[in-house]
Amino acid sequence: MPELPIDLLAEPLWPLLNKFYRRHDSSMKALKGGRLWVVRDTEIVAGLCLSPVVGGQWLTGMFVDPAYRGQGLATRLIQQAVAGVDGTVWLLCHPDLEGLYQRMGFSQDTVLPQSLSERLVRYRRNKPMIAMGLQ
Repeated sequence: MPELPIDLLAEPLWPLLNKFYRRHDSSMKALKGGRLWVVRDTEIVAGLCLSPVVGGQWLTGMFVDPAYRGQGLATRLIQQAVAGVDGTVWLLCHPDLEGLYQRMGFSQDTVLPQSLSERLVRYRRNKPMIAMGLQ
């Protein structure tokens, strides 16, 4: 199978990423002010959003179509999206995903900016969450 292209999604096309999330019953949403990255086959099969925060970027909305998992798409997508990013890239995720992100170089040994620290506290009220960072 040929390597699928990874692209920065132009702002007028942002609704396509939200449509992708909804198609998979995901509550994820593209954040305004972020940079949206996608992997496409004939349509979007993976996506994420990078939003600026103090000291770096916040990675949200990382999702790969279940039919495309196990092919390294998440790793390729994150590597391309964070290439050249200044500062730390943080994410908040379920503890079950820790190993996946560790293999990409993320670590729980990170100091969150206040805005993400406050979000993590709120998110933990409803579900288990951890914070990870990539220098």
